[in-house]
Amino acid sequence: MKLARRLVLTTTALAAVTAGTLFSATIGQATTSKPAGADTAAPTTPKVPDSLKVPDGNRLTGVFSAKGVQVYTCTDGAWKLLEPAATLSAKNDSSHRPVALHSRGPVWVSTVDGSAVNAAALATSPKPGTIPELLLQSTATRGTGVFADVSYIQRLNTQGGVAPTTACTGTDQVSVPYSAIYTFYKPAK
Repeated sequence: MKLARRLVLTTTALAAVTAGTLFSATIGQATTSKPAGADTAAPTTPKVPDSLKVPDGNRLTGVFSAKGVQVYTCTDGAWKLLEPAATLSAKNDSSHRPVALHSRGPVWVSTVDGSAVNAAALATSPKPGTIPELLLQSTATRGTGVFADVSYIQRLNTQGGVAPTTACTGTDQVSVPYSAIYTFYKPAK
């Protein structure tokens, strides 16, 4: 029993160290980007529509690629968004090691340090053939890690995730694959 517990603790510690190293590299990359109010997009982030710009006084602290699904449920014969379900990884990590999970709320939870941020949409920018890009404002944060004190989130470079156009019946559900880039901002100090 003691050996099994020690093995679990050792494996957990190794996973935390690996994720922490990955997170440090991501933050180092993100903090070298241009300020949120810059006229041109930073090389680490996609082009941002004017309607989705983060207000001055905030700084970019994280850029993550997301892959997952938009889950739709049948409501009164039409598809309605139930929840997103996605895994976030460092934008330039070719092995796509997960550093956060995204789900209903919307909420993002760090798999590295347990910190979390909830948000609400402030602005949307439609894109043909894909879910819209968004500007979200934090409504609550938890913990002292990567998502502590997050003020704004952008969902950019969206691909897929659009609800089916066909009719539905009963309590049908469907998961539609999507990808996006999520950028996280904190108040500048």
